[in-house]
Amino acid sequence: MVDLLGQRDELLKLVEAAFPVTIHVRGNEITVTGEAEDAERVGRLFEELVLLLERGQTFDRDGIGRTIEMLKADQRPSEVLATEVLKGRKPVRPKTAGQKRYVDAVAANTVTFAIGPAGTGKSYLAVALAVQALQAKEANRIILTRPAVEAGERLGFLPGDMLAKVDPYMRPLYDALYDMLDPEVVARLMDRGTIEVAPLAFLRGRTLNDSFIILDEAQNTTPEQMKMFLTRLGFGSKVVVTGDVTQIDLPEGRGRSGLLAVRDILTDIEGLAFVELDRGDVVRHRIVQDIVHAYERAAETR
Repeated sequence: MVDLLGQRDELLKLVEAAFPVTIHVRGNEITVTGEAEDAERVGRLFEELVLLLERGQTFDRDGIGRTIEMLKADQRPSEVLATEVLKGRKPVRPKTAGQKRYVDAVAANTVTFAIGPAGTGKSYLAVALAVQALQAKEANRIILTRPAVEAGERLGFLPGDMLAKVDPYMRPLYDALYDMLDPEVVARLMDRGTIEVAPLAFLRGRTLNDSFIILDEAQNTTPEQMKMFLTRLGFGSKVVVTGDVTQIDLPEGRGRSGLLAVRDILTDIEGLAFVELDRGDVVRHRIVQDIVHAYERAAETR
């Protein structure tokens, strides 16, 4: 009951605040009083939470909030949150219905575009799916790439070899890898070439077979770069392209974003899917969701 209701009933209070009902707890019995539809919905919520607890899930305030939103949207949290993308020292599961849709799309398609604001888990889930494919021997290597575009700042000359030069741009993907695998395992896989990190320009002329390929920050590609990247796809490979069309850092004169252009060009192609994530899928600090919403309102006003 403590896991279900929280210390000092803090999670129970969140449920009561979300629905016009009164909840009484006595021992292991929960009684919900209110309008029939609301009371029944809260009853379903507790049934879903118990199912998730039995499967080893734990809850915090943000997790309960997302679970409530799913239930209000007539979704089953136990189906969304119990999906295991990656086992290991830190299991990875989707945390929202949008993320579950994204995971399912990658499983069902050869090329998947995940488009959404910061904090929706686009890159993190892509890396988790790539590691899972590698462990399941569904891919022989992982290729991580991003366009080397600075976010509004001039970084100047960067010393070192090619890997050192692109390291600052690839850091979010490295962080995800180190979150899922031991650092020595990552180093060994990179030494063998099983995990390859390369700037987008270095893929020109190659054919990538039996690989799980991730193009991150794709909003900073040009249409020509996007076409070049997508035509690298070889046999037995899977591609995930992630990006946020509200954070385009292309310098003036480079033309339209390749991610914006590709949505108009690649329509009705079998094995290719677009997944749109929104602020409801943000799984960072709660305030990030509010910040994304504020910027969306400002853009609509302009």
